[in-house]
Amino acid sequence: MSQIKVLLAEDDRNLGMILKAFLDSKGLATTLCMNGEEALNAFKASAFDICLFDVMMPVMDGFTLAKQIKSTNPWAPIIFLTAKKEQDDILEGFSIGADDYITKPFSMDELLARIQAVHHRCSRSKAKPSTYRLGNYSFDAPRHLLTNGDETKKLTSKESDLLLMLCENLGNTLERAVALKQIWEEDSYLNARSMDVYITKLRKYFKDDPHVDIVNVHGVGFKLVVK
Repeated sequence: MSQIKVLLAEDDRNLGMILKAFLDSKGLATTLCMNGEEALNAFKASAFDICLFDVMMPVMDGFTLAKQIKSTNPWAPIIFLTAKKEQDDILEGFSIGADDYITKPFSMDELLARIQAVHHRCSRSKAKPSTYRLGNYSFDAPRHLLTNGDETKKLTSKESDLLLMLCENLGNTLERAVALKQIWEEDSYLNARSMDVYITKLRKYFKDDPHVDIVNVHGVGFKLVVK
């Protein structure tokens, strides 16, 4: 694994030093900050591959810190470390744009595995195309445009996000739970029904090309197929 630069913000000095020592021993270059403001200044001064933030910190809490960072770099990978287990707090973390959320106590091996998984996922996403060819259609993901010949349709944010996830899993099953967590932020009955509506709308957009289909995989999710 190539060296990963980690920005660690943890106000518990003992825990922070233990985490830094462990990550450094595994080949990660770790910068430890004792509060949110210090971490924000470090982020502005250098480039990091992963941000690892405690939520409850003095001067600036982890959520506020993440919002500040996302406002300047929306693609910055962020993992929250916290003792909070309330669902509202977890959902708030994901709504800010967190890539993962680890509640204390946790094992060091689990933390390393999650860091590696987020880094791998984000590294792959950077290399992915922004435009996808789907039969007679062209999907411009950043601009939310679906084009067929001279006809161009502007997709809503959720339509575009869902179609992008289907494209990224072209020919493979996109699990419902994964899409619900990433786009709707919660796997609930109402959100699941909402996703079904969006799937139906996307199918209608491709109705003029029989070679493109979004297939139901019973009890699992959906699969985008281009014949």
